[in-house]
Amino acid sequence: MNSNSDLQIAGDILEVQHLLQPAREHPATVAEFVGLARTIAADRARWEPLVRYDTTTRWYHRLHTGPGYEVWLLSWVPGQGSGLHDHGRSSGVLTVLEGRLTERTERAARGLDSGAQRVFAPGYVHEVVNDSLEPAVSLHIYYPGLTEMPMHAAQCAPAAVDVVPA
Repeated sequence: MNSNSDLQIAGDILEVQHLLQPAREHPATVAEFVGLARTIAADRARWEPLVRYDTTTRWYHRLHTGPGYEVWLLSWVPGQGSGLHDHGRSSGVLTVLEGRLTERTERAARGLDSGAQRVFAPGYVHEVVNDSLEPAVSLHIYYPGLTEMPMHAAQCAPAAVDVVPA
């Protein structure tokens, strides 16, 4: 029986610097974009002072840009919605920072509480609305940066039908 541990056999990887991957300055994978969204969400001091509420239209602010991507901060007063749309050739991450939003697609409506995240690919059709009685704030990351947001006429599932918990 061999009593050597894997560490003794392989050596300490932290001592072999050439084997370590350098930390990327900017995200490049879905997981890294999700991680960026979580990092920004946790840094309330970074985004909270920027939030504004507008009763006539959804408020939005470009919070950050990087090579090929954008980070947007949006606020939603009760009753405001995006309309049914897709994001053209952009993929994205939607993170609810505060409040509750509802995402509707052809198939279902999904309640998204604070902390909930949704990841979507190019061409994903949805509508986001604030069906609650309180304002909400969300963070949106688009890669590549958002250049179009085609609107769609079809109806989505009503919020009361097939609600999927976040």
